[in-house]
Order: sequence, then C-alpha cells, then structure tokens
Amino acid sequence: MNGILSLPHDIGVRLQAHAEQSDLRDNGWLHMDPNQLHPAAVLVPLVWQAEQWHLLFTRRALELEDHSGQVSFPGGAWEEQDGDLGRTALREAWEEVGIDPASVAVLGKMARFDMVSYFQVTPVVGVVAWPFDMKINSKEVARAFIVPIDWLADPGNFQIKLRQFAGQTFKIPYYNDFDGEMIWGATAQMTQEFLHIIQK
Repeated sequence: MNGILSLPHDIGVRLQAHAEQSDLRDNGWLHMDPNQLHPAAVLVPLVWQAEQWHLLFTRRALELEDHSGQVSFPGGAWEEQDGDLGRTALREAWEEVGIDPASVAVLGKMARFDMVSYFQVTPVVGVVAWPFDMKINSKEVARAFIVPIDWLADPGNFQIKLRQFAGQTFKIPYYNDFDGEMIWGATAQMTQEFLHIIQK
C-alpha cells in the first residue's frame, strides 16, 4: 500500500452519516432482540506518532467476564451517571488506560454495533493528545498498544476466516499478528468500518 493515510477534512460529516445508518451486527451473528441489548461505548482513539496516524488498542485482562484476553478498544457499559454514550467512552478510557477526557478531541460517533455478548456498542472516534502518561488498570487491561492505520488498511494484513457456531457458519475478520497481538472479531470489524469511512 502506497502513501500515508490522512483524516479527511469532512470526517465529522462522514461519521454522522455512518451513525445514522442501521445498526451493525457482530460478524453477522444471530439476530438479537434490541430490547435485550445493554448500551455501551468504546473510544476509537487516534494518535499521531512518527508522522502518521495510529489507533490505540487494549488487550483485556484474563480476569474479566466478557471478552477476556481479547484485543479491543477502551470502553465498557453505559452507567446512568454518564448521561450520554460519548461520556461513557471517555470515562472508560480514563479508567482503563489513563486517557484524560480533556485531552480528547471527539470527532463523532459511528453506527451502533450489536454484539453477540448482548451489548449495543457505540464507537466514539476521537483524537488523543500523544504521548500521554499511560496508567493501565491491571484489573481490566493487560496491555495497551498502537498500530499504524496504514498497516491496518493494507489488505495483505487482513483476512476472513470461517467459524462454526450453533450449527451455522460465520465469516470472522482477522488481522495478522502485530507485535504479538491478534485483532479479530468485532474490534477488527469496527476498525474496517472506520477505515472505510476515512477512505471512501
């Protein structure tokens, strides 16, 4: 892949259009009753490092009940005190890895994402001041790391694998190994959606 990916000047408009489309589903898994889904949000954190944009990911602690040991964006369930899901994403990013909410320039939200774990996740895209004093909450996060969006956008680093579940075959997105980490499933799908937004 040639060139360095940049953020389009109208990214806010593009994110708004994406947010207004129908909810996305976790890799085409079983259709779920929306009334049974719990609201949640993740921060899709953009950082500028070495003259190019990166996304920051976390690997969840093994002790967690949901998606333990998997790579994800910082985030979690909505709490009443949050008010809105944008604040949920910022609160969780602060609690998990020490991203100061005041240091995040929120660009917009993506379409909600219905998860097989019965969460309805709203990805909130924001530019994070970098570097920052990372403070990892070891009860929730095993590691945080950044990946260049050019690497993520390279088709050679991405593949679809077939998996069987409940008698059905599903197409699951996977990235190649990056620095010992495997980005796959819902997080890989959200990443691909974000790349589509900035590249179209």
